[in-house]
Amino acid sequence: HRGPAPLDLTPAPGASPPAGAEVLPTGSWRMAAGTRVTDLPGFAEGRFWVQDAAAALPAMLLAPRAGERIADLCAAPGGKTAQLLAAGAVVTAVERDPSRAARLRENLARLHLSAEVVQADAATWAPAEPFDAILLDAPCTATGTIRRHPDVAHAKRPRDVASAAEAQCRLLAAAARMLRPGGRLVFATCSLQPEEGEAHLARAAGLGLAHEPFAPAELPGLPEAITPAGCLRTRPDLWAERGGMDGFFAVRFRRAA
Repeated sequence: HRGPAPLDLTPAPGASPPAGAEVLPTGSWRMAAGTRVTDLPGFAEGRFWVQDAAAALPAMLLAPRAGERIADLCAAPGGKTAQLLAAGAVVTAVERDPSRAARLRENLARLHLSAEVVQADAATWAPAEPFDAILLDAPCTATGTIRRHPDVAHAKRPRDVASAAEAQCRLLAAAARMLRPGGRLVFATCSLQPEEGEAHLARAAGLGLAHEPFAPAELPGLPEAITPAGCLRTRPDLWAERGGMDGFFAVRFRRAA
């Protein structure tokens, strides 16, 4: 948490990394801490976007396919939406906050990508028809991002964990209702707290969602981030020799047919 965070980029298809970038095994480009992204060649042209290497994993593990109808819930600032679009999916990006929804649209415009952006609360919004797959990166206490946001360690209180977990339960239940039978769902948070991560495994069973474990082969160069239960759990000390990564949790479910 005390170490400086490098600048990680997710490339657009066919883009070449800028000089000085380290290409990580998971596909992200890593620049030295303190790099100004707007100074990099290719930024204005939309050849990449800022996204911590750990934050890029949930969309990758959803394994989006061309032509699939996918919802990105709580979508701003849009990095995961961009990943889904780059894979050829037809994406509906849902974001509750008006200013964050506007930022999402701006980021997609720079990347020359187009999604249906819906300004709504994902916990109560209902689509016209169910989705093939859903990515839910739920609001959380963000305890996995303290190296980027040190105020988190001082601003969050124990009761905030319980409150966040309750909100995540509502979002997970809503996502399950939006998913077609047999469809898949990746739930993620940037929290290190088990109440906002592993605890959702037991809660999902009552929503008609079956846990579909991740396999180490799905995560090149980072098998240690797959837990014995088949979830994703990254921490700031992983890849320490490369500069670490944010703390993230992700789990994949499939809705009962």
